[in-house]
Amino acid sequence: MSRTFTFLIAALATLVVRSAATSAQTPSAEDIMRRSNLARYYPGGDMRARVVMRLLSPGGERVREMIMSRVNVGSTGDQRYFIYFNRPPDVRDMVLLVWKYPNRDNDRWLFIPTLKAVRRIAASDKHTSFVGSDFTYEDVSGREPDDDRHQLIREDSAAGRASYVVESIPRDPGSAEFSRTLSWVDKATWLVVREEYYDARKDLARVFTAEELKQVEGIWTATRRRMKNVQSGHETEVTFSEIQYDRKLSPDLFGERSLRSPPAELVR
Repeated sequence: MSRTFTFLIAALATLVVRSAATSAQTPSAEDIMRRSNLARYYPGGDMRARVVMRLLSPGGERVREMIMSRVNVGSTGDQRYFIYFNRPPDVRDMVLLVWKYPNRDNDRWLFIPTLKAVRRIAASDKHTSFVGSDFTYEDVSGREPDDDRHQLIREDSAAGRASYVVESIPRDPGSAEFSRTLSWVDKATWLVVREEYYDARKDLARVFTAEELKQVEGIWTATRRRMKNVQSGHETEVTFSEIQYDRKLSPDLFGERSLRSPPAELVR
């Protein structure tokens, strides 16, 4: 079978069977979030895209450009991410490598060219800012649906799309930076089109919006995304272009040695 996971196929098949069995019944909150996770983080066997990140604050704007590559590995849901920075000059050649495991903490490494050093990112740092943006390291590769308890709150509309609204509360409060999230999941694409993050005081802290959805090679993709810190007023807009799926990327390209010597397939 191709790199499109055995587990993904099985999960989708289960959803189809369950949907047929329940006819027009609304899917459970758990089904919604699992299917959304697949649509959001696992489309295709692999992916490569050019990414422009704009960091916006009342004081001005900073821009970061990078190339993001991702490959699905094996049949258990493992993934590898490779993010190579092109500009600005102070971060050029910086690399973030993520090995994602569904059932344990991810491994993350950051190559800092100015220091010619590789820094291991501790599991406890997954909630820190990703290169100064309003996204965290965990936002980049995703949070496992089973880490939270989910409840379907209502059906609503966001960005003009009919959506399920699901409340998610961490099973282990110490495993998350938020006390709860509300996710608007588009019924047609299963992508999250809006997400609200609430802090420990239950105040709204961040808002994610998918501002543009497009079909790329037959796969629905959020090509423009925004994360706003409503408490500070800072926000980050991310635009994906030159997106390619199923390029047959080898997982061997996503190794620690590639941090210092990035392979051409992942940076050009």
